[in-house]
Amino acid sequence: MLNTINAAPAQGAAQLGWTGVVRFLHLAPRAFLPMRAVETLTLVAGKGIEGDRYMIGNEEGFYSHKPEEGRQVTLFELETLVALKRDAGIELGPEEHRRNVTVEGVPLNHLVGRRFWLGETLLEATRLSVPCRHIEEITGKAIFDPLINRSGLNCRILQGGTVTVGDIVRNAA
Repeated sequence: MLNTINAAPAQGAAQLGWTGVVRFLHLAPRAFLPMRAVETLTLVAGKGIEGDRYMIGNEEGFYSHKPEEGRQVTLFELETLVALKRDAGIELGPEEHRRNVTVEGVPLNHLVGRRFWLGETLLEATRLSVPCRHIEEITGKAIFDPLINRSGLNCRILQGGTVTVGDIVRNAA
């Protein structure tokens, strides 16, 4: 059967056809402090988020001893929070996953190596985030295994600006 399927791609199939929205924004000025919900974040190209623990030059985060240019802003899918509750019976709030931006309708796992707009800012997805035991320690919730391959996305900030709850997220193609 597979050899009878037309292998030619559908018109426009190479383009990711999605549009998402920013649902929650968080930052923390230092490691171990609770994430603070905000309505707006200021992203600085090549550096990170103003006031966040991983801003390059002002690192105060748990992983600051492992600096990484491609971790200037981190995203997480709202759909993962829903699936975690549905499939594992674990309720995790958007402030608990320790990522900066919670989005809805954005295929994060498919964006590695791609550029996309987060509000007025241009990001380049560098790699998927890896779940860590540190978050389990902070939350007291067994989330490591259920978050494998669903732990968010690390990005480099190419064009800075502000991001606000409700902003549109879209492909930069």
